[in-house]
Amino acid sequence: MRALIFDLDGTLVDTVYGHVLAWQRVLEESGFAIEGWKIHRLIGMSGGLLTKAAAHEIGRDLSEEEAEQLQQRHGVVYKELMPHRRPLPGAIDLLRHLRDTRVKYGIATSGRKQDARLSLDALELPADAAIVDRNDVERAKPEPDLFLAAQGKLGVRPEECYVVGDAVWDLLAARRAGMLGIGLLSGGYGHEELDRAGAYRVYSNPAELLSSIYQLGLRPA
Repeated sequence: MRALIFDLDGTLVDTVYGHVLAWQRVLEESGFAIEGWKIHRLIGMSGGLLTKAAAHEIGRDLSEEEAEQLQQRHGVVYKELMPHRRPLPGAIDLLRHLRDTRVKYGIATSGRKQDARLSLDALELPADAAIVDRNDVERAKPEPDLFLAAQGKLGVRPEECYVVGDAVWDLLAARRAGMLGIGLLSGGYGHEELDRAGAYRVYSNPAELLSSIYQLGLRPA
């Protein structure tokens, strides 16, 4: 195995519940009263899929224009709620370790570039980091496009990649991309759920992954 591809929210930065609260407020403003736990189950999908799933919850159709307006409003509310982004325990050390040992890695997020920028900045990434966001692909998770685009940037084969994510959508997309998935509990999903979605290993957070990195059989570029 030659590379790790990371999800962002809930995997490297502690932002999942900020997204939940932002989506809940935005949806309620538009007449979609949905419990927070249901929204949490959708985090990790693209905003377009999430809004359509939320509309399905209350039995209403949503036009493409309405979905786009909701996504833009979410970006505004999310920044209000999360003006500062905090890396999860061990995230910066894990990425630094990969650089120091010359193991390739990339970040692939369903978020849009403008919404993800503060989170990426919090990770102290080098200027040449391989990053793919929703604007770079036609389809987001659970489709494999984001991970395949990151794999292409890294110059490795799909079967040489691990995908590290906190949601079942990450692991389903990894399977569709032909990659092994590693689950983290730091986004709120349970161990059993991540196992069922196809996780090869499950760790609490990036710090535990770093302490167990020898289990993954990674080799340098």
